[in-house]
Amino acid sequence: MKEKTAVIIGAGPAGLTAAYELLNKTDIKPIIFERTGDIGGISKTVNYKGNRIDLGGHRFYSKSDRVMQWWCNILPLQGAPSRDDIALGRKVPLSTEADAPDPEKEDRVMLIRSRLSRIFFIRKFFDYPISLNFKTFSYLGLIRIIKICLSYIKIRLFPIKAEVTLEDFFINRFGREVYSLFFKDYTKKVWGVPCNEISSEWGAKRIKGLSISKAVAHAIRNMFAKDSSVGQKNVETTLIGQFVYPKFGPGQLWEEVARIIKEKGGQIYLNHKVTGLRSEDNKITEVNVENVITGEQTSERADYLFSTMPVKELINSFEGGVPEDVKKVADGLICRAFMTVGLLLKKLKIKNETKIKTVNNIIPDDWIYIQEKDVKIGRLQIFNNWSPYMVKDPNTVWIGLEYFCTAGDELWNKSDEEFSRLGIDELARINIIDKEDVLDSVAIRTPNSYPAYFGTYGQFDIIRNFVDKFENLFLVGRGG
Repeated sequence: MKEKTAVIIGAGPAGLTAAYELLNKTDIKPIIFERTGDIGGISKTVNYKGNRIDLGGHRFYSKSDRVMQWWCNILPLQGAPSRDDIALGRKVPLSTEADAPDPEKEDRVMLIRSRLSRIFFIRKFFDYPISLNFKTFSYLGLIRIIKICLSYIKIRLFPIKAEVTLEDFFINRFGREVYSLFFKDYTKKVWGVPCNEISSEWGAKRIKGLSISKAVAHAIRNMFAKDSSVGQKNVETTLIGQFVYPKFGPGQLWEEVARIIKEKGGQIYLNHKVTGLRSEDNKITEVNVENVITGEQTSERADYLFSTMPVKELINSFEGGVPEDVKKVADGLICRAFMTVGLLLKKLKIKNETKIKTVNNIIPDDWIYIQEKDVKIGRLQIFNNWSPYMVKDPNTVWIGLEYFCTAGDELWNKSDEEFSRLGIDELARINIIDKEDVLDSVAIRTPNSYPAYFGTYGQFDIIRNFVDKFENLFLVGRGG
């Protein structure tokens, strides 16, 4: 009997997970084609001179026991304190398994990390999500607080009945005043278009059930009994207090999955781009592939096809038979690009004014949402706080400056030197660093990072009706 083959486009989390599951649960042989030279997609870890960058920040957290167990089967939970746990005398809920790894001695380990994200606005730190506490009141002032309360009461009494746009979604949950202060400008910075041009589905998928009332209720519950379990099933996703995280960043997990796939007989071809799809009788039959280094053209028979590539590129890969309306919708789909500046510093200028202890007393945040209007930076990551093993020298500070753009625009087209200089200048302007404390920098570009809920997204059903006709084609992952 002829062995069945599943071609998988993309070696990111979705593609690797599909291959892993096929090998463990079926007799189907997976063959992965990845256009870049990296494993993990946007969840890869970039190693720059021993300092590791997590592109976008990836907290490993799920309310699904199956998902949590899947991750921890690949990288077991720590059974002993990590380097910073030891230095700070910090207690974490360690694994009780007899063979649970010690992160000081073993690399295949998942750490348990505390989560802290804050908003940096008017040169001050605000809780994320916004808390209506004394500190917030003192920063915003009495007049703003009164406006926030009145606008929230008003929207609770008279909600927007038809949530069509993201603006509607935010206002219904936070009131118009909080929306104007903390969501309106920042969302445009991230997506490049205003909230009233983005579908409300973005909020439903990314923020889900969060609102001011839920945030307040969560804060009150934490005053009496904090959920310290790894699963935190009773906690709104945006409010989780801890998460698990690979010792060397998210890419470590996916590199380990890739190793297991190859060990079990799967094939992974890096630097191979899918250029064409052939179909017959509503089935994908063959995939054309190009080696982007040598230019060599090959083809692979496909009994099944799992695609994580951007939908626009998938549709344009079909060799004939694509209706014009499908092509038109596909060409109108938009993906935002993502750019990162990694900065190695002697120290941060901004001080840790929290009660949270950290190594060298740096600010304790995993990442910070930069809401300031006078800079383009969207988020700031402190990699020391994600994992102490992400930083080569623990006496330095390793940070990531995150920018959102569109491939080919002014920001994207800056040289690496110009882009790094922009990041350094902006952080100095908002008093987070001193320029003379910069030891090194690197610029990284990631295209097709964030599929957008605008453009022709509202007509996506036209594409879905087309691809659903192919019984052996499965679109998965962020891009798919």
